[in-house]
Amino acid sequence: MARMSNDQRLANLHAEALAQFDDVQTALRDERLQCLQDRRFYSLAGSQWEGPLWDLYENKPKFEVNKIMLSVIRIINEYRNNRITVDYVSKDGQENDKLAEVCDGLYRADEQASVADEAYDNAFEEAVGGGIGAWRLRTVYEDEENDEDDRQRIRIEPIFDADSSVFFDLGAKRQDKSDAKYCYVVTSMTRQAYKETWGDDPTDWPKIIHQYEFDWCTPDVVYVAEYYKVEEKTETIRIFQTITGEEERYTKSDFDNDETLEETLAAIGTVEVRQRKIKTKRVRKYIMSGGKVLEDAGYIAGKCIPIVVVYGKRWFVDNIERCMGHVRLAKDAQRLKNMQLSKLGEISALSSVEKPILTPEQVAGHQVMWSEDNLKDYPYLLINPITDQNGNQAVSGPVAYTRAPNIPPAMAALLQITETDMQDILGNPQGADKMVSGMSGKAVEMIQTRVDMQAFIYMSNFAKGMKRCGEIWLSMAKEVYIEDKRKMKTIAPTGEAGMVELMQPSIDQDTGEVVMENDLSSATFDVVAEVGPSSTSKREATVRALTGMLQITADPETQQVITAMAMMNMEGEGISDANAYFRKKLLRMGVVKPTDAEAEELMAEMQGQPQDPNAMYLQAAAEEATAKAAQARANTVKTVADAELSRAKTVETLSNVDMDSQDHALKMMSDLIPPGQMEPTPGTTVIVEPGA
Repeated sequence: MARMSNDQRLANLHAEALAQFDDVQTALRDERLQCLQDRRFYSLAGSQWEGPLWDLYENKPKFEVNKIMLSVIRIINEYRNNRITVDYVSKDGQENDKLAEVCDGLYRADEQASVADEAYDNAFEEAVGGGIGAWRLRTVYEDEENDEDDRQRIRIEPIFDADSSVFFDLGAKRQDKSDAKYCYVVTSMTRQAYKETWGDDPTDWPKIIHQYEFDWCTPDVVYVAEYYKVEEKTETIRIFQTITGEEERYTKSDFDNDETLEETLAAIGTVEVRQRKIKTKRVRKYIMSGGKVLEDAGYIAGKCIPIVVVYGKRWFVDNIERCMGHVRLAKDAQRLKNMQLSKLGEISALSSVEKPILTPEQVAGHQVMWSEDNLKDYPYLLINPITDQNGNQAVSGPVAYTRAPNIPPAMAALLQITETDMQDILGNPQGADKMVSGMSGKAVEMIQTRVDMQAFIYMSNFAKGMKRCGEIWLSMAKEVYIEDKRKMKTIAPTGEAGMVELMQPSIDQDTGEVVMENDLSSATFDVVAEVGPSSTSKREATVRALTGMLQITADPETQQVITAMAMMNMEGEGISDANAYFRKKLLRMGVVKPTDAEAEELMAEMQGQPQDPNAMYLQAAAEEATAKAAQARANTVKTVADAELSRAKTVETLSNVDMDSQDHALKMMSDLIPPGQMEPTPGTTVIVEPGA
C-alpha cells in the first residue's frame, strides 16, 4: 500500500509540474523565441536571411556582412579582460575574518576544479547575444571510484540554450530569482542514451521553443526536465532561560527525540520565556519525462535552487518578464544593409560592356564568331545585309545597344544612412582605433571610458548573477564541507594554491573555551561581487602607477619602498624568485602585513639574531607588565574562590548550629520527662524553640 501511495504522489506531482510548465512556457514563449532568434542571427551563417526575406530573395544573391558579431565579441572580450569575482564579507564588520578568507579560497578552488570559466563565458555570451544565460551548481563525490569516500565537492557547470531550457515560476520577480518557488531545466539526450539510462521508451518533455528553419539535419534527441521545488515549513522555536540568565533554544524535534527533555529543564530551574515561529526551506529535485517522474532525487544540499540566471537587459511589461541582448535592436539595420549589398552585388555582376542588338537575319551563319568574340578577340565581326521589301540589299547596323546598369541614387544615400544607424545602435569602436602615440592620458581615458560604457550594463547584470552564485555556494558548503579535520585545497587571489583544515579545534584566547576553527556550518556572510580587471591587469596597472610615483618623490626611503613594491608586482618568465625576495624585504621593513606563516618565519629569524638593547628593554618591560597582569588576575580568582569557600563554611556552620540546638532541646526534655511519658498525646503539637 505504501508503494502505491508513493506512486500516486509522484503521478500527482508530475501532472502538477506539467500544468505549471505549460503556463510558464506559454507566457514566455514569444520573448524567449526572440532571444533564440537573436543568438542565431549573429552566430550562424545564413540565419540573417531567415523569415520572409528568404522567399523574397529566393533566386537572387544573398550576401551577409555581419557587423553585429564584431560588436558582440568586443563586449565579450571586455568581460574576459575584467573578470567578476565573489568575495565573502563578515556581517559584523570584522576586516580580517579568517573564515571569510577560507570561504573565498574554497570558492576559487571549486571554480578552478570545475572549470567554471566555461560556464561563466557561455552564460555571458548568451546573455549579450540573446538576453538570458544560466549555469548550475551541484555536488559530486570527490573520489567517485572509492565507495567508502563520502566527501563531496561543489561543481559549477554550464547550461546551454538557457532561453529555451531554463524557466522559473511566473511569481519570481527578483532578477536573481532568489524568490522563486520552483524551476525547470530542460535538457536533451539521445534516444539510445535515454533507453540505457531509464530503461523504457522515451517520452518527450513538451518543449515548444525552437528554430530549425535552415538546419537541414538536426540530432534525434528526447527532452527531459529537471524540476526543483522549494518546500517551506513553519517551525516553532521555544526559548528557555537558565538559572544563570542564558537563553537556550529548542525545536519540536528536540522534544520528540527526548521525551524527558522538558522535565529535565524544569528540574534544573530552566523556564520557558517565549516562543518564535521561523520558516525553514529545503529544495527537492525530480527528473521527469513527458510521461512520468523518472527519479525522485530527494533533497539537495543547501536551501537555494542551484540555478543561476543572468540577463543582458531585463524589465517587466504587462506582468511579463522581457529581456534582450545587444543584437535585437540592430537586426533591421543589418538586414537592410545585407539587402543593399546583395543588390549592389547583383548589379555589379551584370556586364558593363554595351552589346549590339541585331536581328536574326543579320547574324545568321555568324553566330559562332559573335559568341567567341570575348575569347578570341576577333579584329572584326561580320553581319549579313538586310533586303528591303523590293528585294534589294541594304546595309544596316545594329538595331540598338544594351546599356550598363546604373546604381539608383537613393541606394547610395541609404547605404550611408544604414551604416550610421548601425554605429549608433552597436556603438562606434573607431575612436579606440584612432588612439595614437602622443595623446594625453586624459584623452585616452575618455576614449576608453566611452568604449567601456557600451558593456557596462551587461557587466553590472552579470555581477548580480555572480553574487547569487556565491550565496548558493555558501548555502551548499554549510552542509557539504563539515567533516572534522578534512584537508581541502584553496586558491589565493593571486592564483597560488594552499591548504586549509576544516573543523580544527583550538582554544579561544579571550574566553579559554575550545572552539572549532574553519567551521563552515555556522558561516553567515554577505556576498559581494567585484567588477574589475583581472589579477594580471591589476598588477600591470599597479606597476605603472608605482613607476609614475617615483618621479614625484625625493625621499630615498620612500623611493626604496616604491621600487620594491613595483618589483614585487611585476610579472614575467622566471621572475617569481625576485617577487618573493622583494616581498620579504618589504616584510622586514614593516610595509607589508605578514601572513601567519611569514610571521613565524620572522620570529624565527629574530630569535637567531642579536636584538637591539632598546628593543630588548621594551620587550622585557612588556613581559613584566604581562606577568603582573596575569598575577593580578590570579589573585582576583583566588580571592573569589576564598570568598566562595568562606560562604560555604558559613552555611555549613549555621546548619550545624541548628542541628546542635535541636539535639540539646531533646536531651533536656528527656531529662525532665519520665521515659513513659515521652510519647505525646494524639493531637498535641510539640514546639521546640531554637536555642531552648
